[in-house]
Amino acid sequence: MPKYFKIVADNRKARFDYQILETYKAGLVLQGGEVKSVRQGSANLMDSFARAEKGEIWIYGLHISPWGTADKSKIDPIRPRKVLLTKREQLKLAGKAAEKGLTIVPLKLFFEGNWAKVELGLAKAKKKYEKREALRTRATKREIEKALKGKTYGRNR
Repeated sequence: MPKYFKIVADNRKARFDYQILETYKAGLVLQGGEVKSVRQGSANLMDSFARAEKGEIWIYGLHISPWGTADKSKIDPIRPRKVLLTKREQLKLAGKAAEKGLTIVPLKLFFEGNWAKVELGLAKAKKKYEKREALRTRATKREIEKALKGKTYGRNR
C-alpha cells in the first residue's frame, strides 16, 4: 500500500467534454528533471490525449515545464510520453479506442508513493446539447442550494 497519494494535475474539462466510460491507472515514463518538475506541480493536462500505436499507449500534449536547473535544450516539454500498462490492458484499451466515437483521455496526473501515475479514461464525446443540459442542471442545483441556505427550518419566530 502506498504511503501517500498526491494529485499533481487534474483535467477537469475532460469530464465536461466527454462521458467517461472506464478508467485505468497507469505508470508514466518520465526523463531526468521531469519528475522533480511534476512534483512541483508544473504539469498541464489541458488539450492532451492518448493514442494506441504499435501495441503501446502514448500521451500527446501533456506539458511538463522544464525543471529550474535542468538542461532545457535536451527535453521537449510537450514530447509524447509512453504509458505503462499491462499487455492485456493495452490490448483492451486499444481495441475499445478503435471503436467509432471512443477516445482515450488523461484525467489526472498524480503520485502514488514515489511513482508518477496517470489516470486514463475511455471516453465518448458529448454532444453540444448534452453539455448545455449539464450546465443548466448545475445552475439549477446552485440556485436551489442558495435558496435553501437562507431559509431556517425548525425555529419559531
